[in-house]
Amino acid sequence: MINIILIFVYLLLGVALQRIKWFPSDAYKLLNKIVVYICLPSLALYYIPKVNWDNELLYLIGVTWIGFTLSFFFFRFLGKKYGWSRKLVGCLIITAGLGNTSFLGYPIVNALYGSEGLKMAILVDQPGTFVVLSTLAVVVATLYSKEATSGGKIIKKVMLFPPFICFLIAVFANVLDLEFHDYFQLALQKVGSLLTPLAMISVGLQLHFDSKSQHWKFLWLGLAYKLLITPAILFVLYVVILKQNSLMIQVALIEAAMAPMIMASILASSHGLKPRLSSMMIGFGIPISFITLAFWYFLLQMI
Repeated sequence: MINIILIFVYLLLGVALQRIKWFPSDAYKLLNKIVVYICLPSLALYYIPKVNWDNELLYLIGVTWIGFTLSFFFFRFLGKKYGWSRKLVGCLIITAGLGNTSFLGYPIVNALYGSEGLKMAILVDQPGTFVVLSTLAVVVATLYSKEATSGGKIIKKVMLFPPFICFLIAVFANVLDLEFHDYFQLALQKVGSLLTPLAMISVGLQLHFDSKSQHWKFLWLGLAYKLLITPAILFVLYVVILKQNSLMIQVALIEAAMAPMIMASILASSHGLKPRLSSMMIGFGIPISFITLAFWYFLLQMI
């Protein structure tokens, strides 16, 4: 519970820092770089080598791959139909397509399902959310921003994305059953633990509550997709069609219903994809998700 409370503390700290005149208004840019280039790679190197493969894990890993793919087609269709800007479409695809499966997901799943559920949550996050963020989301961010979009440059951007490089190293270590030295693992864990406070402070620095904002209707649409539509689709697929109802499936669906991912907001903002809307997706999505998560939890207990 303390981890969830701290998320709100860090978010409010970022909002408060906006009001301090001497505090740099663009400090979030530096925080974003630290998170992307240092903290996230550290988590990949720490967790992925510890994963033990099983074909049933595809239910967990598939959560984000399915959710992000559907997000792409859903918002791309709406964007074309209503003439939305490319930046708006790209922002919604990324922020509504990726869930906060670690910083919110880990403590919530641990509280609901214990250590066994937490092990499953890690598999939703690392081979699922983390890899989608490092590959597909980077491609979408590049395509929908003003950057050059030639195939070669997109591939180069993905291959040189530090978290993706560290992911490949971690997978290589996993396949060969290699273990990093204990001191190195401790360092990775400590550095990775900085991700939540730095990322939430960054979001808070970019969060603006503007009642006249033109983003409100897009905010509610994005949150509806992330918090209701995505878990509903996976519920139908896993429970109704595939007839699955195990602890693994429950963890997968709870993770599918998590609020938008902090790193997704940072990735979208760093590519100029509606930074204010990106921050709103996090700032409003996290508190609202506690209501929708309660709904999904009690629904799963009834089946």
